[in-house]
Amino acid sequence: MDHKEEQNNEVEALESIYCGELEILTTEPYHSFVVPVKSDDYVEGECGICCRLRFEYTAKYPEEVPIICIEDVINLEESDEEELREHLQEQAKENVGMVMIFTLVSAGQEWINVKSDQYRRQEQENAERKKREEEEAEQKRFEGTCVTVETFLNWKRAFDLEMGQGVRHDKDDKVKKLTGRELFMQDKSLNESDLKFLEEGELFVG
Repeated sequence: MDHKEEQNNEVEALESIYCGELEILTTEPYHSFVVPVKSDDYVEGECGICCRLRFEYTAKYPEEVPIICIEDVINLEESDEEELREHLQEQAKENVGMVMIFTLVSAGQEWINVKSDQYRRQEQENAERKKREEEEAEQKRFEGTCVTVETFLNWKRAFDLEMGQGVRHDKDDKVKKLTGRELFMQDKSLNESDLKFLEEGELFVG
């Protein structure tokens, strides 16, 4: 079987496999055609990866690799597009001597699925990290000044001192505001006549 006949047979088989998807661009001097590939999670305009693989036979194909191009790329970074191209070239070299288009399309499909999964995981990690950073920032807003043992002890001494003075002031105020009867009840040196006097009126303390 010559190369041309082998190429025609492969195209016929590919049309059956990729029914309605394979698009033949030229037939002379050699066949060129495109096959679309999409990641399993691809949703147009939303997520996933999509592109078209264009193949062109050469005079000696399959005894030499076909021309491979990647077109109409969606959601694939430029560096990754180059990585896919290199991956397909390596697969083609490994399959020299055999018809290989189905193998190359399958390899491209698998590669795109793996890459799409990586993209999705990265997006999730970025979203989780952003949420975590926002939560940490919000928490810091309510934490206030970081309290160490030293700062707490300084605060405690100042607080105790302030509260002690407050208690003394309160006691002094209460003493000043005591009525005559209350003073008598607290001062055991007062006698019964004093109590009788107090019953007639309050004792005024000058």
